[in-house]
Amino acid sequence: MNRILVMAALLLCAACGRGGDGAVRQGTEMPVAINSESPFQYPADLFDQGVEGEVRLRLFVDSLGRVVQESTRVASSSGTSGFDSVAVRGAVDLRFAPGRRDGQPVGMAFYLPVVFRRYAAPSGNPTP
Repeated sequence: MNRILVMAALLLCAACGRGGDGAVRQGTEMPVAINSESPFQYPADLFDQGVEGEVRLRLFVDSLGRVVQESTRVASSSGTSGFDSVAVRGAVDLRFAPGRRDGQPVGMAFYLPVVFRRYAAPSGNPTP
């Protein structure tokens, strides 16, 4: 059964600007995820039960594009501890092209939604 149906919205919903208001300063480019596959695995028990959810992580990516593990935290819980813990563990394996400010690579914090959804096949049955 393929449970790697997690849609990690790697189109980074950024909120890294100054003041925490979500504004991104002009001349700033957000980090871009470069993983070819999602590092987030849908927990088997939650998949089998049809449970879905979304976790919003706060990450810090350094100027080399590495996630600083100790900075990763759940900013908004899915309400299901299984999803929250999978999201935090998977974040370690994310790889990024670093963010840039005025053309120079810089470290920055931002928010990343990790969405756990079961997708229906055209017949209306969940995808295995």
